[in-house]
Formats: sequence, C-alpha cells, structure tokens
Amino acid sequence: MTRDGVRRAIIVINGKFSSSAKQGLAEMAHDYVVEDFKEEQLLVDITEHDLVPLHTVLSEEEKEELLSRYKLKEAQLPRILSTDPVARFYGMRHGQVVKITRDSETAGRYISYRVVV
Repeated sequence: MTRDGVRRAIIVINGKFSSSAKQGLAEMAHDYVVEDFKEEQLLVDITEHDLVPLHTVLSEEEKEELLSRYKLKEAQLPRILSTDPVARFYGMRHGQVVKITRDSETAGRYISYRVVV
C-alpha cells in the first residue's frame, strides 16, 4: 500500500474477525483508512432500499458554502455517526457533511444536512 500510494482500503471478511487482526487494523489506522465489512453486510445494497434516502457527501467547498449561506457552525448541524451503515458504505469520515434528499408527499422532496461524528 505504501509503495503504490494507497491510503484507503476495504477488507471483506468471511466469518469471524480475530482480535489480533483487529489490533493490526487499529495500528494501521494512523497511516491508512481501512474499512472492514463482513461478507453478509455486503449481500444487499442498502442504498437501494426504499426506506434509505439519497445520501450525497459534500466537498469541502460545498460544506463551507452551506455553513456560510445559513450562518451556521459545524456543531449546529444534526449529526450522523461514522458507524451508521450508510456512512460506512460511503466511507464518510469525521467532519464531512452529507446531504440527505428524501421524497415528501407535501413538499415533493425534502433536503437535510448532517455532519459526520
């Protein structure tokens, strides 16, 4: 990974994840972003489910524009946990802002924003 300049990786596990493997991943967390998923977590694409609205991660520029437009601080936004299944699916990291677009019977569509914590 170092030789090829890779900074992010996904590990798919079939079965149990040993404690020594978890410890090894924790040690790598300083230099790399490594997501681990169990195979059964990836059998269904959760983003295609009817009850899961569209999630779009904002760029840093879009985030700053949003905060300045509404005169908000990052801490004033609703939160989404980095451990949320959709956040893990998209590889969202602490401090990123996600735009969530839901269908609404009254408004047509409803947009909300959340910061990843």
